[in-house]
Amino acid sequence: MLRLGLSRSVFQLQQQFATKLALSSSMSRSAIHTTISSKASESGSVFQVSRPSKLLSLNDLRDNKGARKVKKRLGRGHGSGHGKTSGRGQKGQNSRAGNGKPGPGFEGGQTPLTRVFPKRGFKNPFKRDLQPLNLDKIQHWINTGRLDPSKPITLKQIYDSNLVRFKDGVTLLARGGEYLSTPVTLEVTEASKKAVEIVEALGGKVVCVYHNRLALRALLKPEKFAVLPKSAIPATVKMKKRYMDYERRGFLAPGIKDSYKPVSFNFERVANDNVLAQKF
Repeated sequence: MLRLGLSRSVFQLQQQFATKLALSSSMSRSAIHTTISSKASESGSVFQVSRPSKLLSLNDLRDNKGARKVKKRLGRGHGSGHGKTSGRGQKGQNSRAGNGKPGPGFEGGQTPLTRVFPKRGFKNPFKRDLQPLNLDKIQHWINTGRLDPSKPITLKQIYDSNLVRFKDGVTLLARGGEYLSTPVTLEVTEASKKAVEIVEALGGKVVCVYHNRLALRALLKPEKFAVLPKSAIPATVKMKKRYMDYERRGFLAPGIKDSYKPVSFNFERVANDNVLAQKF
């Protein structure tokens, strides 16, 4: 209670002195301090002027508590608390390196369900994902000047003109055949019988040419080859029969092999003069 009364009396004195200071501007600063100290001594307490707070500087910046975590140093002796076994305990699965969290399908050591049942079926390594190409789209590309009908339209022209985006090849279909009005020579991977009839009725020609992955890459991007590789013939017996069939317009068929030489098929290894000129 005595301390509370003293603080209250000091506060009253401060208010009185502040009003006097505002009214008497002619008094010197030293005189003001002496009067304040004398009055404070009479009241029985020492009056202190509060200093201004310190401005924040770069050397005062600190991270929030818990923002930075001290790294645990392992294997540095028994006195550190993390020596020898490094806090992993004695043996067991969690004490091993790389085996604390087993992958999905792990069943504690017993044969997992994925290995209990036998495998069924197989993946055909010769399967090809052929993209469909319709006749009306070919005519539209010719009308807009993206394809030249005076030259054979191969997979290279189809790829460069962005007619169809494909990975293994293109199969020609007869959809929109009534809009086709230009005789063209097409070299595609496969073609339907109706599409062949429509193209040949206008005076055009359809030839189905085989390309393996290397030959197709050399055809689409020849700038990556200093020497263009020789194209491979079909690998399987079933595929050989397909490209030797005249009804399918295979390029190895007797009626087509002697009269037409495919532009997109390299019968021999050919040096790429453009790439060699750039290198040397």
